[in-house]
Amino acid sequence: MHALARSLRAGLAFIMIGLVRLYQWLISPLLGPRCRYWPSCSDYTAEALRVHGPLRGGWLAARRLLRCHPGASGGIDPVPGGPSERLCQADPDLDDDFRCR
Repeated sequence: MHALARSLRAGLAFIMIGLVRLYQWLISPLLGPRCRYWPSCSDYTAEALRVHGPLRGGWLAARRLLRCHPGASGGIDPVPGGPSERLCQADPDLDDDFRCR
């Protein structure tokens, strides 16, 4: 039973990441760069889904999308527990304005 649930979660995450990649390849080039964060919202979403699965990853992605708007200050906002967080923490050159959140 656990193997089936794991397979379903992995399959759903795969489909959701595919939809993000489709957005990145087809829609995003038409809109131009708009995200105020690093990693971009679509990269954040794909990473969150890959690292945390469709439920928690989807929740993290939804929260990120709600934070990204024209009035947002932006900055560095890595996925908790993901590769972007490790990259961010490993960079000693980040100054006070660009700390990992």
